[in-house]
Amino acid sequence: MSGLVWPSAPVPSERGDVWRWELPTVHDASRVRMDLRARLAHPSLASRSTEDAREGLLLVFEELSSNALRHGGGAVQAVIVANAAGWLIVLSDEAPDRPPKPAVDRDPALGGMGLPMVAQLSLDFGWTSEDGRKHVWASLPSGLEVAAVPRPRSSSVND
Repeated sequence: MSGLVWPSAPVPSERGDVWRWELPTVHDASRVRMDLRARLAHPSLASRSTEDAREGLLLVFEELSSNALRHGGGAVQAVIVANAAGWLIVLSDEAPDRPPKPAVDRDPALGGMGLPMVAQLSLDFGWTSEDGRKHVWASLPSGLEVAAVPRPRSSSVND
């Protein structure tokens, strides 16, 4: 059996506009997603990213926030750093000992396909435990510089 390993890696240090949200409940994820959609519609951001890239960011936010709220623990926080190259999205929770576990060989009807989708949409991704929190992150492209896109870091595990 082979599957994607969600790599352990520190959150990259990125410069740019920093957006922060607290997500105390599942209902807050919808509110934050609407706020994120409104920010992405701003002409300055729309002109430096493609619609597909912005939709990808919204999907990644939905998946990572849903995972943090359902499988994490305690207070969930979301941070997005926006810059000309794209976005760094970080979701953190209070479950530092529970790493992200992508579904392997599961019927898609049973769910659990979010992390593989995040990996496909991302330039890079990972997770780390720091200061009593788990930080799951993904770096997404703006969609404008396709030639400069590195391959995501992933590996296969053979059981």
